[in-house]
Amino acid sequence: MLDKPKIDESYIVTSVEQLAELYGERMPTSVRKEIDHINAHYRKLIEAAPFVAIATGCEDGFDCSPKGDAPGFVRVVDEKTLMIPDRPGNNRIDGFRNILRNPNIGLLFLIPGVGETMRVNGTAKLSVDPALRESFAVNGKPARSVLIVHVISAYFHCTKAIMRSKLWDPKTQIDRKSLPSTGTIIATMTDGEHGGDQYDREAPERHKSQLY
Repeated sequence: MLDKPKIDESYIVTSVEQLAELYGERMPTSVRKEIDHINAHYRKLIEAAPFVAIATGCEDGFDCSPKGDAPGFVRVVDEKTLMIPDRPGNNRIDGFRNILRNPNIGLLFLIPGVGETMRVNGTAKLSVDPALRESFAVNGKPARSVLIVHVISAYFHCTKAIMRSKLWDPKTQIDRKSLPSTGTIIATMTDGEHGGDQYDREAPERHKSQLY
């Protein structure tokens, strides 16, 4: 483990003016590609994405939660509205708690094999309308709730982050067995009360039965 570096507070950036001096002017294309709605191109990116990270926050803290399903699971209702179904999970509902206090939300969409990522900022509200939940049903099971997002800004990021990370490069994929298992992590953090080898053995069937 590396030694903890000393942080010189005199080098901490504390003003927008410092940022502007450090980074300079924004690239023109980075400004022009931000719009206040979902256009035809952005719609195609969103509908191709099987994964979205959802960022929320309130006075008690911040959260970024993953959501994933078949491509197109995030419904583009119109140029200002997205709908995201919620499936069975751990019931922490940190993001939903935040939204009830502060509706501001940020979305980051990832598309396997594609370098560009799609970003949407807006406000959100949570619906439990039975008909709406049923419209997102999979295997006969409706969504638990539906997040309705009002789009304020939308834009895509270039490929640099994905290129640097080699995220989609098969040669960089990590063998899951080289890292601690879920059961091991949970057992360690709960002093053996939960998790363990049995937890890991039962995980595949548990995930399959609770996916929807």
